[in-house]
Amino acid sequence: MSNRLGLTLQPRVPILAGVCLYSTPASTSVSCAIESTPRLARTLKKRTSGSGFRTPRRLVLGVGAAFWAQFISMAGFTGGNSFLASAREKGEVEKVLKNVEWPEQFPFKEEDFQRFDESPDSLFYESPRFVMHIDDPAIAALTKYYSEVFPPSNTPGIAILDMCTSWVSHFPKGYKQERIVGMGMNEDELKRNPVLTEYVVQDLNVDPKLPFEDNSFDVITNVVSVDYLTKPIDIFKEMCRILKPGGLAIISFSNRCFWTKAISKWTSTGDIDHVLIVGSYFHYAGGFEPPEAVDISPNPGRSDPMYIVYSRKLATA
Repeated sequence: MSNRLGLTLQPRVPILAGVCLYSTPASTSVSCAIESTPRLARTLKKRTSGSGFRTPRRLVLGVGAAFWAQFISMAGFTGGNSFLASAREKGEVEKVLKNVEWPEQFPFKEEDFQRFDESPDSLFYESPRFVMHIDDPAIAALTKYYSEVFPPSNTPGIAILDMCTSWVSHFPKGYKQERIVGMGMNEDELKRNPVLTEYVVQDLNVDPKLPFEDNSFDVITNVVSVDYLTKPIDIFKEMCRILKPGGLAIISFSNRCFWTKAISKWTSTGDIDHVLIVGSYFHYAGGFEPPEAVDISPNPGRSDPMYIVYSRKLATA
């Protein structure tokens, strides 16, 4: 059973976000249920027209609700229903990144990547957390997806990088390659990860430069961690650099997070918006095919949702 909590971002601000705090032993993260962008846009319009009320930064994300409303409109989502945990029609997520007309310039501001807790991430991740950050059905769905898109186990010459990983990578059981690199923040966690052949401890928010040669990896994965990246374009450019031509980048996420460490524009938006946000990272980093999205949520509305945004490095990049 979860406890519904109201999250007030600033005094005098109406509650626009809720969190579900899961007390199960398997998880210590938080599930955020955020209002849909169209409804948020209407709310902001009401509260700013003629009243002198200044909309808080964490609600407008620096780019304004109108920007996301425009994207939602492009993708065909004009309803005002809240985006709750995977409570959507199947196939809705897949439409989000189809034929998006991206603005010429990256639309986000520096303040969009601020966090509630700006203390060093090295302190936050200093103690190991041997827990699961998504529930068992979501893990099973992700593992099944990997089994469908990964190169066959023990394929000569294959190298995989699992970014922002910990003590488990959710790869298929018994999956092996001659090189599987883990990159994370806690060495004790990385040492416990049985699938890794090597690991690197690095804070990507301090140093987004990936310590690998060009064209080194066939696949890059990132599980429920993209929402913590404060320099995503730099990191996605690095991902493109180290991927082999045609290499696959798989970014998966749910509605669970350590919300104090997630970036502002993530905690202030919903699932559909998150698909667009991650898609924009691929687009503005350059060197990738147009990103695509897939909803692999196993039990919509009954267990953790699971979304994937993926792309391949251009063969000529």
